[in-house]
Amino acid sequence: MRRSRRSLASLLSVLAAVPLVTTVGTAQAATALPDHVFAPYFEAWTGASPAALAQQAGVKHLTMAFLQAATKGECTVHWNGDRGMPVADSTFGADFRTIRSRGGDVIPSFGGYTADNTGTEIADSCTDVDRIAAAYESVITTYDVPRLDMDIEDNSLTDAAGIDRRNKALKKVQDWAAASGRPLQVSYTLPTSTSGLTSGLDVLQNAVSNGTCVDVVNLMTFDYYDNASHQMATDTQRAATGLVSQLASLYPGKTQAQLWGMVGVTEMPGIDDFGAAETFTTADASTVYNWAVSKGINELSFWALQRDNGGCPGTGGSDSCSGIAQDTWFFSHAFAPFTGGNPAPGNDFSVAASPAAASVDPGGSVTATVNTAVTSGSAQQVALAVSGAPAGVTASVSPATVTAGGSAGLSITTTSATQPGRYPLTITGTSASGSHSATYTLTVNGTSPTGSVVNGNFETGALSPWTAAGDSIVSSPAHSGSHALQVTPTSSTTGEAAQNLTLAPNHAYTLKAWVQGSYAYAGVRGDATADSWTSSAGWTQLTVPFTTGPSGAVMVYIHGWYGQSPVYADDISVI
Repeated sequence: MRRSRRSLASLLSVLAAVPLVTTVGTAQAATALPDHVFAPYFEAWTGASPAALAQQAGVKHLTMAFLQAATKGECTVHWNGDRGMPVADSTFGADFRTIRSRGGDVIPSFGGYTADNTGTEIADSCTDVDRIAAAYESVITTYDVPRLDMDIEDNSLTDAAGIDRRNKALKKVQDWAAASGRPLQVSYTLPTSTSGLTSGLDVLQNAVSNGTCVDVVNLMTFDYYDNASHQMATDTQRAATGLVSQLASLYPGKTQAQLWGMVGVTEMPGIDDFGAAETFTTADASTVYNWAVSKGINELSFWALQRDNGGCPGTGGSDSCSGIAQDTWFFSHAFAPFTGGNPAPGNDFSVAASPAAASVDPGGSVTATVNTAVTSGSAQQVALAVSGAPAGVTASVSPATVTAGGSAGLSITTTSATQPGRYPLTITGTSASGSHSATYTLTVNGTSPTGSVVNGNFETGALSPWTAAGDSIVSSPAHSGSHALQVTPTSSTTGEAAQNLTLAPNHAYTLKAWVQGSYAYAGVRGDATADSWTSSAGWTQLTVPFTTGPSGAVMVYIHGWYGQSPVYADDISVI
């Protein structure tokens, strides 16, 4: 790492560009982060208190997402690009002090997918390196933070000018921090393949050429978008191993231990945005934790704290739940011990069903085996239970208690009146060290009740009963027949077309829609939340599985993305 003192005139010029901020008391230099830290992302736009949610989850450190310009071309950052959430003590200041009083800290993250896609990431937006540096410095002095994170993805990975401005600004800030006696680290959060960085490597190469110190390279070990099935824990290890090889070329003077000490990994618990082929399980959490301890990596994280609950089994890519059966805060509790000195893991176990799914006719019965295993420490007693059975289904586990490493039988019976459908049952094991869950999917054969999508092929030539503003019915392109829906986003709207359905409660369904165009979305919200999207020049079918709650009332929608071209949809159904 190369550092050079800036001239006094240059330093004063940058400091003069920093906006005055109002803080409580006198700002003090931050305390350096531990060598090993667990810092899950917090979605700053939700209105939740980061200090309160961190306390509920048992988390000391947070990565706060995101800081960005309000509009492209600006040089001032706001939380979420919202002018009502400025970089000021009045925005999160009290929360951050509370977190710090508990022995933790906060890592502000700049960028994120939306900012990187819309040109509002600060170094893409602002062409003045000194003003970019001033924006970074204002965050540091306002909140007294020890690390800044740069979440660089999508268009920001190919904006060579923005990459160079960002690293030049960070170098200025690092020189300023050194002159001020402030501990300051810089991390880059980058997308990855299963073998290491792709275009993100250009970001690091530019940092080296600018003399910018990169302390941590944090891999987003999810959303690979390679249309392959993944074992997420294994792929995390493969991606990080590839990164270490790449870092060895960039930093030839570092030892292997030092290179591993630059690594961070961010998981997405449960089903990520790509879908069920990329599902990070509760068992994966234990595997990744133990591996991270053994390698001595710097950071463990996940997206995001608000997802760490099992409130929406079968839903992919939600910001508010993981999509798998789990205890609330399971992943937070699994990763929390990583902060500090990498203590050896205590006693722990896993639960799995074999097989994990079966079909039965109404009135029939099925059996399966519930397997437990010791994942760390010693074997302990595990109490087993099964929940989630709908009306007409009886499920039980015998024996009800096993020693970790042992097995039990799962018995399921149905009545002739059991409604056809797919039913996720949750098998939970509880011990002194905590609890783990697994999902068993029971399919009761027959035709499940559905609420038909009306005018899903748009052959009436009219939008009704779809509600939409600015959308239209077109004759070309059409997937089938002679009509399709054209959805036209604007700079401030997604152009959403929607229709309300009443489905059977507590049933599994699949939304299917043929779409084409950039950032075409299909999804449901209401008594179920799920979506999927694609960017395709030709017709592509989106498949969105979801499970209704107690009311069965959902809204089916199609939309594009802000400022993008129109997208088209046809042959929409729920089955």
